Amino acid sequence: MSTATTTGTSLDDPANGVTAPLSRKPAAPSQITETNTKEINGSAAIDATEQLKRSFRRKYRHIEAIHSETRPSCLSHDATETPSFLGFRNLMVIVLVVGNLRLVIENIQKYGVLICIGCHDFRKHDIQLGLALYFLIPCHLVLAYLIELVAAHHARASRARHARTKSSQDGTTSPTEDMSKKFQRTWKMIWVAHAINVTIALAFTTYVVYYHIHHPLIGTLAEVHAIIVWLKTASYAFTNRDLRHAYLHPVKGELDALPEIYKECPYPENITFSNLTYFWWAPTLVYQPAYPRTDEIRWVFVFKRVGEVICLSVFIWFCSAQYATPVLRNSLDKIASLDVPSIIERLLKLSTISLVIWLAGFFALFQSFLNALAEVTRFGDRSFYDDWWNSEGLGQYWRMWNKPVYQFFRRHVYSPMRSRGYTHKTASFSVFLVSAILHELLVGVPTHNLIGVAFLGMFLQLPLIQITQPLEKRKSSSGKLLGNTIFWVSFTIFGQPFAALMYFYAWQAKYGSVSKALSQNQPPTCPVI
Repeated sequence: MSTATTTGTSLDDPANGVTAPLSRKPAAPSQITETNTKEINGSAAIDATEQLKRSFRRKYRHIEAIHSETRPSCLSHDATETPSFLGFRNLMVIVLVVGNLRLVIENIQKYGVLICIGCHDFRKHDIQLGLALYFLIPCHLVLAYLIELVAAHHARASRARHARTKSSQDGTTSPTEDMSKKFQRTWKMIWVAHAINVTIALAFTTYVVYYHIHHPLIGTLAEVHAIIVWLKTASYAFTNRDLRHAYLHPVKGELDALPEIYKECPYPENITFSNLTYFWWAPTLVYQPAYPRTDEIRWVFVFKRVGEVICLSVFIWFCSAQYATPVLRNSLDKIASLDVPSIIERLLKLSTISLVIWLAGFFALFQSFLNALAEVTRFGDRSFYDDWWNSEGLGQYWRMWNKPVYQFFRRHVYSPMRSRGYTHKTASFSVFLVSAILHELLVGVPTHNLIGVAFLGMFLQLPLIQITQPLEKRKSSSGKLLGNTIFWVSFTIFGQPFAALMYFYAWQAKYGSVSKALSQNQPPTCPVI
């Protein structure tokens, strides 16, 4: 018996300091047959070599080759694999939480608790007018239905008169010049009727909100409803116009080219009150005779989404009253005296809370509310937004963050203009012009200040899009990173915070402390909070 055995240790024990290679008794030649010769020369030989290397490394610990190949640094441009930044993301989240928690404590120490359920300015007159507008605005949808009902009846009669020629019904021939002129004359009358209808709806609502509804929230809800009905009515008229033309005068092959889903409800069978009512409640601005539908309503899903809307609405109200309002009020004297450094400091301080409020509002509207509405109406297409937070430029952001509006303008403004020979720049200019006007109505009318900030903020996106467009086309990661950075900086610092400051100052100049100070020829001061 060896010494190592008698002492209870072996040469392979790391405690000895030196590890001896494992001894292996060679196999007798009689044990090796011809059938496993290749296995011995193949995998068995490799195993023996690996065993030898491992035993060698265990014995000689100080000679391991640490630097055996050329390798770049992890964050170097020469790195073959991009490292994960999950840890940095977690660090940034922790820093944001800790930093904002400090601001929460500082805010409460400085101003106290500003939340007051009874401290609101919801006047009885405003609530009554808001409810009246809510029920009055859909009446213009009923008028739009009646207009299309008359047009559908006329189309049926016109097709019956031409029923003597089979070609005019199956689309084997093109419409004559007289048929086209007659259709255009009819369409002009229908278009004028629709234009008068929706213009009266939007103009009347705008007038009532601007002159008779004081509270901005109630006015905003009424104006949003009017704009949505205006857009939906326009889509309803334009879509049925094309369907009517395809129904009366189809060119050869056009009937088969209609979207497959439209065959579920072909024109003029889609001109029903129930069809229009569904379109009114459906979470889309683009009219179709039929939509993809789900099989059933998941009420648990609906209640969860409604709960999210309620919780996020309370959160937005809390952040607005407790954090945003003091910052806005403390900015009034800076704006009045044109103290540019202080205004920039206010913008930077407001950017964080405005971004939090905007993100909460985005999730509440596009993820929670629209999904709940889609579930109740069994609306199948829930793609209300894409990953806009990864936008590599402003153009990509506007295409991704609000897809219902983007789809409307692309379908009813951009694409028709392009098909008529207009350039991409001209069509895009028209889209942003109409969108800028609607943004000004949406913000300026409820706040009773049409100062053009929302209009310019939307319209000036065009040059910024032109600047960031080359970055979207670059395939390098640095170009995408730069484009995304420009988007976030322009969006979080110079976009919403500046607009919020301007409209809040205009509101205070008209109704608040600024107007009182100006009437007394005194510099405006921050109200006591």
